[in-house]
Amino acid sequence: MSKTLNRKLETIRAGAYTPKDFIIADAKDGDMAFGCASPGKGADGRMKPLRAYRDDMVRVTNSGLVDIMLMSLSSAEVLGAEGRFAGNGVTPAVRLNDTSDIWHVRGGSYPRHMMKNFRSARLDRVKPVAPLGLYSVTFYNDLEQDHRTLQEFADFRNEASAAGVDYFLEVFNPQIDVATQGDFATYNNDMIARCLAGVSRHERPVFLKAAYNGPAATEEIAGYDPENLIFGILGGGAGTTRDCLELIRQAEKYGARVALFGRKIYYSEDSVLMLTAMRRVIENRITSEEGVRAYHGDLQAAGITPFRTLEDDLQLTESLLKANV
Repeated sequence: MSKTLNRKLETIRAGAYTPKDFIIADAKDGDMAFGCASPGKGADGRMKPLRAYRDDMVRVTNSGLVDIMLMSLSSAEVLGAEGRFAGNGVTPAVRLNDTSDIWHVRGGSYPRHMMKNFRSARLDRVKPVAPLGLYSVTFYNDLEQDHRTLQEFADFRNEASAAGVDYFLEVFNPQIDVATQGDFATYNNDMIARCLAGVSRHERPVFLKAAYNGPAATEEIAGYDPENLIFGILGGGAGTTRDCLELIRQAEKYGARVALFGRKIYYSEDSVLMLTAMRRVIENRITSEEGVRAYHGDLQAAGITPFRTLEDDLQLTESLLKANV
């Protein structure tokens, strides 16, 4: 069966995008960031086993609501052996590097420092189970650090090209203070465009994903070279349902064509119903507030008790989103 990702990418590159072509990726690679805490706690207060996390991957894949399922290599091997991606339109993908700024283990302090690159997954092991991977970078406006990051990115591209592995590029906002001469968002946009300008089409990322840094920054990078650099957003923390739906609404409005959300999906009351709400906001052009109300209606119909009252779930808690409603 053809994968929805390929068709949507072709349509977007051709300048024929419609809201039904919006690409959603479910980030279920949390075991490479949070370790044992990734599946969350069960009713008994103890951490659930990894199989519970993988079962949610299966459920989401079977829903037909996502285009990409991003996983650790170990999860991709398990689900691939079970035939979970055969006969459906979902593209399996693997995180190809696990930089130290995603090491969010309990008791750890790694994100307080500039990231150090690290790659657990071997590309020759990725190729048999997934045609696509994710490579991440973070820019700090520090010459030595950023030079090292770009050299490692070049080394990775050489290996990926030789191995025949396609990838998409993730650009994190730093988790520590960064000194720039002006607005960080414009600095980050320039670094993204600059680092890809000398990269051949044979080794360019399939698409880009980065943090939502507001309407102006999103419009700038999304409109810079849309035929060759499709822009997407990453989700960040869980937040309220309104946070999730308003983020995807604003980002799409200002040019994003991809969303890769993890905690906003998995840590909701129900992953499939949250994805339904995301599709509803994008494709039906309803407001995030209307989306939250419809989502609570879906929860009620499914007999699921919401984590928050409707009033609380309608709140925006992220200042950047509040400023641009």
